[in-house]
Amino acid sequence: ELPAPLLDDKCKKEFDEDVYNHKTPESNIKMKIAWRYQLLPKMEIGPVSSSRFGHYYDASKRMPQELIEASNWHGFFLPEKISSTLKVEPCSLTPGYTKLLQFIQNIIYEEGFDGSNPQKKQRNILRIGIQNLGSPLWGDDICCAENGGNSHSLTKFLYVLRGLLRTSLSACIITMPTHLIQNKAIIARVTTLSDIVVGLESFIGSERETNPLYKDYHGLIHIRQIPRLNNLICDESDVKDLAFKLKRKLFTIEVDFIS
Repeated sequence: ELPAPLLDDKCKKEFDEDVYNHKTPESNIKMKIAWRYQLLPKMEIGPVSSSRFGHYYDASKRMPQELIEASNWHGFFLPEKISSTLKVEPCSLTPGYTKLLQFIQNIIYEEGFDGSNPQKKQRNILRIGIQNLGSPLWGDDICCAENGGNSHSLTKFLYVLRGLLRTSLSACIITMPTHLIQNKAIIARVTTLSDIVVGLESFIGSERETNPLYKDYHGLIHIRQIPRLNNLICDESDVKDLAFKLKRKLFTIEVDFIS
């Protein structure tokens, strides 16, 4: 379900046409602050450059399967990696987390992303994506009970994962169903162990879905935590109220002055 990347100028032209067709009033344009995958900021009035800020994606199309197959990627599907007869010692990581850490560690060393060893050839960054961490799909019970038997397993997993990331050329993005986690102390620990924390709040099923004040948006974005280098405390975003909406081809984030 990944969106299709726009790789040539023809696609870029179609993208710009979509931006023009969804053009908002001048007052709203000034509210735009991020994430339209455009060229560098318009304030640059020097020579025209072909460099781009980020990447272009078309949200109305899916990434071609042949493009995915041509990429160097590794998939982890827990039911294929774990055996029902596997025994795990009490108070340790859940079998799912243990297998996932072993899988990530093997990729780091086998693919040459280990930062402690001299690089034999130039490497890019290993990008790791983990979906629905903490859910029952990973064998965790923090979504089923407030004080489950695996309440510390997630914390231990994140500690070990941070160690792997710090000693390798790797970055990781994780999604979590925080609305299902009953123990809020677990969410606080996860936040502490993360560099950046962003929350998405959809209007579907809420009172704001029918509120005319929010008719132009599909949900809110909450910046919970952003990193500050060489400091003991985390920085706080100057912008508190952000809203997102999905257009035909675009995913946009805007300042929401209604909140």
